[in-house]
Amino acid sequence: MELEEAIRRVRKGDVDAYLHVVRALEGPVRSFVVCRCPPGGDADDVAQRTFIAAFRSIDQYRAGSDFKAWMLTIARFQLLAESTRLRRIADYHQRLCPPSLVDALDRRMEQGAECEGRIGHLKTCLQSLDAPLRDLLAQRYEAELSIGDIARNTGRSAGAIKKHLFFLRARLHDCILSKIAAEAR
Repeated sequence: MELEEAIRRVRKGDVDAYLHVVRALEGPVRSFVVCRCPPGGDADDVAQRTFIAAFRSIDQYRAGSDFKAWMLTIARFQLLAESTRLRRIADYHQRLCPPSLVDALDRRMEQGAECEGRIGHLKTCLQSLDAPLRDLLAQRYEAELSIGDIARNTGRSAGAIKKHLFFLRARLHDCILSKIAAEAR
């Protein structure tokens, strides 16, 4: 079905014909929106709203003119609406966000940077362990096996695995603390 024919059928009430319109212009409209969508905006949502707005106002389209250009104009207005929505949200949060909350968020961000340093130390400390110990930790924390499963896999008791993991965690904790102390000097 040709695009103009599909548009004509939609105008006469054939809602199913709109699927042909969407399929024909989905790529160009979505590309247009993705390239111009503001940071934090949802390009897929804007593209969907573009097709909905076009469907609702399809009677305003002048037959014989460039339908793709008409759709991209609607997409442009939807992008402007998205930018306005995002600006309103930012203004709202800026006006209503108490300074104490901003301070708390700043402290959290600083803690996040501290956490990254600890993660780096953890990786170093893990590398200092023997391969079988790293394997035991990987089974528990990467593969997320239960202590019972690990015990069955290794032929050891669940109590022995728990105890071994406890001592490994303590050893890693001490290693991280010593690296932090060394950095502080």
